[in-house]
Amino acid sequence: MLPAVPDRAVDELGRTEGGPETLGLLVRDQHTRRLLLLRAVLDAAEAATPDICPPAALTRLREDWSLLEEAERLEPYGPARPRQAGEPDAAFGNRPPPSPVRALLLHPFIGPWARDALRTLGSTAVPPSPGNAREQARALAHFGAVAAVAAVRAGLSCAVRLTAHDGVLALPSLGALRTGAPGSGETGVGLTHRRGRLTLRVRGEADVVVHLQSDSGAWSEAAAWTPAYTLPSLLPGSAPVPLDDLDPYRTARGGPRPDTLSGPADLDEADRKHWLHTWSGTAAALAAGGEGRLAESVTLLRCLVPLAGPPGSVPGGTGGSCSGTRREAFGAVLSSAPATATVFAATLVHEIQHTKLAALSDMMTLHHASAVPRHFAPWRPDPRPYDGLLQGAYSHLALADFFQRCALSATLTTRQDAAWTQHARYQAQVGAVLPALVGSSDLTVRGRRFVDRMVEVYERLAEQPPPRGHAARATAYVQAARTLWNRRHALVE
Repeated sequence: MLPAVPDRAVDELGRTEGGPETLGLLVRDQHTRRLLLLRAVLDAAEAATPDICPPAALTRLREDWSLLEEAERLEPYGPARPRQAGEPDAAFGNRPPPSPVRALLLHPFIGPWARDALRTLGSTAVPPSPGNAREQARALAHFGAVAAVAAVRAGLSCAVRLTAHDGVLALPSLGALRTGAPGSGETGVGLTHRRGRLTLRVRGEADVVVHLQSDSGAWSEAAAWTPAYTLPSLLPGSAPVPLDDLDPYRTARGGPRPDTLSGPADLDEADRKHWLHTWSGTAAALAAGGEGRLAESVTLLRCLVPLAGPPGSVPGGTGGSCSGTRREAFGAVLSSAPATATVFAATLVHEIQHTKLAALSDMMTLHHASAVPRHFAPWRPDPRPYDGLLQGAYSHLALADFFQRCALSATLTTRQDAAWTQHARYQAQVGAVLPALVGSSDLTVRGRRFVDRMVEVYERLAEQPPPRGHAARATAYVQAARTLWNRRHALVE
């Protein structure tokens, strides 16, 4: 049974906001779903026929599950720590933060892994396809790595046998071991843990000794080891943010990728320095657009995934950028390298709204509209389904609010002018699609309440309009986008 969503939470989220209780409600619901999804993987394996899940694979899964349970028993929630000044505790209500083991299980990329594992275990192909068998082996091997990391994080001494695929063994939150060239197939890796020291053994190679760090990551002098990388916390006392270019499930495996997103990026030292430099000013840039924007990022952002820049772009420079979220990876934001802290902050504002709305939609039905793409959206050249229109308008409304606050608080004329330009465009874009959202007969009662709150924000923003020139240019931009869209698509909204 889904938890009830109070009207107060619907109102806050409809206004693109979210206090500690509301954000905590979203987080706790997503965590519950994640733990149920993990259990569903074990249940699916137990129920699968031997031709789908061979006995050896099932035995190994049970062993890994037992190791995971033992690790979690050692530290079910972790020691409580005092909350720092300015640090929201929305994520876990009044409970202490989760233990390292529970935090590992709630990591965004466990969601995509579990979905892949369920898909391979639920196959009814007779006989199973070779491709499905390989994907299942990869998925179950990754769970072995997750269980091993859980044991390490809990301080549990252990010795296990893991499997690297395509020349890499990824150990979530710790790093990755290179065992060979890409495409080199499966490689057995022995892992031994004693008192914060890992020994990784590959037949015919020198042992790799890895030392565990207290917060995240692990270091080694061996060239074959790449440590996990994290960015500093946004606020004192909050968690650091992983910048993950190692996890094999950080982007969608197989199937089409949205045409607005590039592929994953592998970072070198110069790339990491650029991300760190830009990140260092992001908290201040977020706060300039409202303290709530900073608070929701601290509460909901769990991981950043670096993407390659779009074709023709210059890393950290011109040529465009891209970003996105994945519904099954709650808390992860995918992004190409941001040019400035303000751009980084705007990216987080945009993507965190998608995270909030997706989580709310898991808890309640906002509309019953079909998935047929038929609506005009000035930020896209293609027709959008109603749900896509709602998602886009919601994130753009938050950006309109963010940049208006930046403009009103700016002291430099150049920054004020740039913020008004952005605000005017986002405000005009939202205004162009609100009639289609409000006029839909497919909204549920609570969905209409949500959209009505969006309208209230739009009207509030209009009380402090941008300078006339900015508004005129934004209106002309939207009109041109609509004219071009009408020429391309013989569809009627």
